[in-house]
Amino acid sequence: MKLNGLFKVSAIAATLSLAACGGDINISEGDIIDNSVVNNDNSNNGGGVVTPPDDTKPGSVDTFLSGQVSTALGQTVEVRELSGRLIADDTNNGVITLTNDTVWALTGPVFVGNDNADSVTLEVEPGTIVFGSRGADYLVVSRGSSIEAIGNASSPVIFTSYNDVIGDEVAAGQWGGMIILGNAPTTKCPQDGTECSLQVEGAETGAVFGGTEVTDDSGTLNYVVVKYAGFEIAPDNELNGITFGGVGSGTTIDYLQVHANADDGIEFFGGSVNAKHVVLTSIQDDSVDWDNGYNGKLQYVYVEHAADGSDANRGIEGDGDGGDGTAFSQPKVANMTIVGNSFDTADADSEGVLLRDQTGANIINMLITGPAGMGECLEMDNDDTVQGNLSNGNITISNSVIACDTPFQFADTDVDLNDWFTTDQTGNDLIAFADRANLGLNSDGTLTAESALRTSGGNPAGLDAFFDTNTFVGAIGDTDWRQGWAFGFGGGEVGVVETASGCPAGTTTIAAVDGTTNTCQLSGRITSNLTLTAGNHYALSEAVFVGGDNTDSATLTVEPGVVVYGSSGADYLVVSRGSKIEANGTASSPITFTSREHVANGVTAGLANGAAGQWGGMVILGNGTSTKCPTDGTPCALQVEGVQEGAVFGGTNDDDNSGTLRYVRVMHGGFEVAPDNELNGITFGAVGSGTTVEYLQVHKNADDGVEFFGGAVNAKYVVLTGIQDDSVDWDNGFSGKMQFVLVKHADDDSDANRGIEGDGDGGEGMPFSNPTVANMTIIGNNFDTADADSEGVLLRDQTNAQLYNFVVTGPAGMGECFEADLSDGDTTLEENMDGTSATQLVFQSSVLACDENINNSGTFDQEAWFLGQTGNSTAANQAAVLSGIFTIDATTPTDVTTLDSFFTSVDFIGAVKDAENDWTANWTVGL
Repeated sequence: MKLNGLFKVSAIAATLSLAACGGDINISEGDIIDNSVVNNDNSNNGGGVVTPPDDTKPGSVDTFLSGQVSTALGQTVEVRELSGRLIADDTNNGVITLTNDTVWALTGPVFVGNDNADSVTLEVEPGTIVFGSRGADYLVVSRGSSIEAIGNASSPVIFTSYNDVIGDEVAAGQWGGMIILGNAPTTKCPQDGTECSLQVEGAETGAVFGGTEVTDDSGTLNYVVVKYAGFEIAPDNELNGITFGGVGSGTTIDYLQVHANADDGIEFFGGSVNAKHVVLTSIQDDSVDWDNGYNGKLQYVYVEHAADGSDANRGIEGDGDGGDGTAFSQPKVANMTIVGNSFDTADADSEGVLLRDQTGANIINMLITGPAGMGECLEMDNDDTVQGNLSNGNITISNSVIACDTPFQFADTDVDLNDWFTTDQTGNDLIAFADRANLGLNSDGTLTAESALRTSGGNPAGLDAFFDTNTFVGAIGDTDWRQGWAFGFGGGEVGVVETASGCPAGTTTIAAVDGTTNTCQLSGRITSNLTLTAGNHYALSEAVFVGGDNTDSATLTVEPGVVVYGSSGADYLVVSRGSKIEANGTASSPITFTSREHVANGVTAGLANGAAGQWGGMVILGNGTSTKCPTDGTPCALQVEGVQEGAVFGGTNDDDNSGTLRYVRVMHGGFEVAPDNELNGITFGAVGSGTTVEYLQVHKNADDGVEFFGGAVNAKYVVLTGIQDDSVDWDNGFSGKMQFVLVKHADDDSDANRGIEGDGDGGEGMPFSNPTVANMTIIGNNFDTADADSEGVLLRDQTNAQLYNFVVTGPAGMGECFEADLSDGDTTLEENMDGTSATQLVFQSSVLACDENINNSGTFDQEAWFLGQTGNSTAANQAAVLSGIFTIDATTPTDVTTLDSFFTSVDFIGAVKDAENDWTANWTVGL
C-alpha cells in the first residue's frame, strides 16, 4: 500500500501534523486495497452499519463507532467492524488485509479461518489499530490459518480497548485478547494415535489446538502491542493477553508487548514457538505462563509489575500440567529481567519465578528484584518431576542474579534452593536485599555504565543456536530495544485528543491517592508534545524523560494549578537536551511538584508539612558549556549525578533554551538513591540563558535545593526553604545570574548546610565558575553536627563570584556567615580575592550578622577583605538586620542595573524589602 500521508492527532491541541510517531494512531490516506471477507454477520450492535454494495473491504462500516472515534481523533476516520469468521474464498485468494487507513473493531469472537479448513492469512499493516469494544471481543487465529501482524519500530500494530482509542478511562480486562492456535504437539494430546483437538480455555467451543507438526507456522507478530485485555468470560476465567495453543516453531515472534492484562500476559499451551524482545508490563496474573509440554525458547524478556503496587503475580509460572507423566515442559530462557512490586493479598502476591508440576527449564542471564514488599524471587514445587529435575540437569539457572527481601521459598523436605542456586549452579549471585542498589540497575530496567551485570552473563548461544551471544544479565544490554514502540517507553500509545476522564493522551488514568482528584500517570519517555491540563493530578511512574537526548525532542507544557507527584526515589522528571518544559503557573495557581504522601494528605491543607526525600526531583539538561566537557573537540555528554544512565548534558550553546519555570514549587524531594547520593530539588545541567526561571521555590529537599552544573541560566525570585544540604550549589563553570533569592533554613533546627556552596569543580582549571548574584537573604538555624551545620556562603575551588546586596544572618547557634575555602591550597580563589588576578571576587553592599561572621580558613585575612569591599558591614544579630524575612538594615545597595539588563533596580539589600513589596506572598510555603 502506498502511504500518501500519515496523519497523527496531537496530544496537545487536536491539530494534525505530518509525522508518524511510534505507537500513536496513524490514519493513512493511501490507496484502497481490494480485500474481501465472507461470513461476517454485519450486525451493528446499535451502531448503524452502512456497507455499500460494491464494498469489498473486510467487515462493515459502523457509523456510530466511526463518529465516536472521529470525534476523539479530530478528523474523519472510518471504523469497520469485524465479526464472525474470516475465511478464504475466490475473491480474496486466502489473504485478508487490515489496512492502516482504517480503525478496526472486533465484535464478539472473531475467528481467522476454520479449524484446519478455509484457511486464510490475516495481514495487518504497520501502525494499524484494532480494538475490542464490549469485553467479550477477541481474535482467534485457527489451526491452519495465520496472522502476519508486522509493524515497525516507529509504527507498531496496536490491539487495544475501545476506551483507549476514544480516550476514556483505561484498565485491564476491557476486552478479550488474542488467541493463536496451531498443530504443534502438547502433552495433553491423546497417546492412542487419535486426532488431537484440545479446547483452549476462555474461548468459545471449537477453538482447538494440538497436533504433531513441531515446525507449524501460525505467522508473524513483529512490533505488536496488546493492551488492556483479559476480559472475565466467567468468574475466575479471564483471557490471557495472548494465548499460544500448540503453536509451532515456524511462527515468528519478535518485539511483542502485553500491557495491563487481567490474566496472564502470554501463556504457552504446549508447542515450540520461540520469541525474542518481549515486554510484559502491569500484568495482573502471571507474566509468562507455560504448560502442556511447552519447549520453545525465549530471549530478551522484560517483566515489570505495576509501579503503583496494584495486582500482580509471578514473572514466570511454569507447569507441565498433564500428559502421561513422563513428558514435561522444557523451555529455554535467556536474558530475562523481572521487577516485582509490593502487591500482596491472601490469594496472590508479586513474585519472581515458580516452577510447578512436570516442568523443566534451562535459564541463563536472569535478573530478579523488586521492593521490600515483594514476595519470593524463586520457588520450586515439591512435585516429583520438579524436584528430580533440580538435580538431573533438566532445571538449570546459571549466570543469574537474585536481589529480593525473600530470595527463596521451599519446604524442609525439598531441595535447598539457597544451596542449589548459589553452589550447585554456575555463575549465580545472591545479592543481599539491602545491597540491591549496587546492582547498577536504573529505574527503567537498563544497566548503568558501571554495572557489573554488563559483563557477568554467560553465553546464551551455548544453550541453543536460536540465542544471540552476549555477556549481560537481564533483558536490556547496551541498546534499549523497547524504546519508541513499546507502551511506557515512548510508543504504543493511541493518539487521542483528551480522555473523557480528563487525562491527556500519553497519560493513563489511575486511582486518586487523595480519593477525589482525577489522576493521570506519566511514564517512560515523552517524544511528542504533551500538555498536563489543569484540574488533574499527575503521577510520575519512575523516571519520566521529556524527549531523547537532542532527538525526538518534545515540549512538556504544565498548566497553572497542576500538581505532579512521585511516590519514591525512582520517580523523577528529566527534561532532556533539546526538549523543553513550559511550566507557567501564577501567584494564585502555582504549579506543584511534590510527593505522593503530600498529595494523599491534602496539597491545599498543610502545604509545608511532610518530610524531605519522599520522591526524586526535577532534572533539566541543556547544551550549555561546562568545564567538564572535552577540550579536544569531541561532543560533550556528561552524565548527571543521581539519574539513570543516558541523562547527559553539556555543549557549546550558553543561549540554549530549555523552557520556562514560573510560579513553580518543588517539594519533599531528594530521595537517597544510594548512600550519600540524593537527588537535588532541581538539577540544572548546562542549562542555557534562553531558559526562563522566575518565582521558583524548592521546599524541604534532602539534598541541594538548586544545583547548577555549568551553563548560564538566570533566575529571579527564588525561595529555598528547609533544604537539608546546600540551598544554592554551583560548579562546572556556572556563569548565570540570580536576583532576589531567599534562603531560610528549617524553623525546627533540623538538617541544613550552606545557603551557597560555590565550586568550579573540574576542567583544566580555567575558566572557572563566575555567577553574579544580587539581593540575597540567607537565614540560618541552629543545626550543628560533626559533619554539617547551618552556614551562610562557602566559596571553594575554582570559583569566582560577583555578590551584591546580601543579608546573611541567623540565630546564635548558626555557623559562619562567610568562608572562602583556602585551606586546600587553592591559589586561584585566593588570587581572585587578593587583587593579583584580572578577574576579581566581588562581595559588596552586604551585611553579615552571625556569631561567627567569617571563618578565616588559610592564612589570608578574609575578614579584612570583606570589610574592605565597598559598602560592607557586620551587625550584632538577626534582629538588627531583618524583621521576619523583610530587610530593616539601611545599607545602601549597589545599582546592579549597571551590571546587566537582567537585573532590576533596587533601593534595599536582601531579597524582600517589606510587606508591601512581598513577592513571596500567596504562592510560597514554609515562610
